[in-house]
Amino acid sequence: MKLIWIVLVIVLGSILLLELVLRLAFGFGNPLIYLAETDLGYRLAPNQETRRFGNRIRIDRFSMRNDGEIGMPPAPTTLRILLIGDSIANGGWWTDQSETISARLQQRLASWRGRNRIVGSGTDESPVQYPITTIEVLNASANSWGPRNELAYLRRFGHFQADLVVLLINTDDLFAPPPNSLPVGRKVTYPDRKPVSAVIEFVQRQFFPEPEFAPPPEPGSMGVEEANRIAIREIHELLKTDGVPMVAVLTPLLREVEPNQRDYEAIARQQLAEFVVDQDITLVDILPLFQARTETPDELFRDSIHLSSLGNTIVMEEMEQAITTAIGDRFPTVQR
Repeated sequence: MKLIWIVLVIVLGSILLLELVLRLAFGFGNPLIYLAETDLGYRLAPNQETRRFGNRIRIDRFSMRNDGEIGMPPAPTTLRILLIGDSIANGGWWTDQSETISARLQQRLASWRGRNRIVGSGTDESPVQYPITTIEVLNASANSWGPRNELAYLRRFGHFQADLVVLLINTDDLFAPPPNSLPVGRKVTYPDRKPVSAVIEFVQRQFFPEPEFAPPPEPGSMGVEEANRIAIREIHELLKTDGVPMVAVLTPLLREVEPNQRDYEAIARQQLAEFVVDQDITLVDILPLFQARTETPDELFRDSIHLSSLGNTIVMEEMEQAITTAIGDRFPTVQR
């Protein structure tokens, strides 16, 4: 009997030690929680913060991956950019809050401080100039969002009076299904509540395959690619109505850079390229830039779709150029 008690104490102590290691060192037991939504499909639950594998992740009250609170309306001395996208924009558990594309772009745009915002008229009928003192790049994103999820988010929450919106999509997004909440609470990667313990979450993630769900059927007779192109057009029109310019940035898959592009992906990309010209939408295609690099494709990606730090840097630099082209003339430098 004594031996049994000794064995039980050792087993329980080992489980407790494993629980502490998984929770404190790796962040298991405290994953980000998702909300099922009728219009968006799903979004990250607001007001949560965690650490996963040492990387800090904070989600604000608007389900955006941001630090701090968002002032509404923004001060006239604030330059505000809204980045909206999927896991590439979000950064996921593998990216620290300070290393997301939005955080790095915000740092990159620091050189805009001191530029002027010229608005309205003063009492003497001359324009009023506000030197930019604050740069904000907001990050509205969630894993596996597509253009229709992003459109639904903008319809629900608005554009936060941004000076420009960057729509970050990838080749897979051209085939994204309509918004649905099927994964929430059913897949361990889309939990709707905290797990009982870190050990249980670890076991579920490592040893239990996630269920597969057939995407819901497309409404009407249109195909998935057409439905997503229409969503991109509607995002552009929604923003244009409020006078907010938009830049779309398209990132490739690893196999497209290798190159092992599939025929249907090449066709969808070509259709999108023709579509944005017809709709007068600015599109920055990252694929030719990656193909022209001297680095191997593996150096630009962390897996088959998500970008490495170097890949993110290239995308961020292209975003900065596109932003400068789109709104640079609205923010002239201060005359000294």
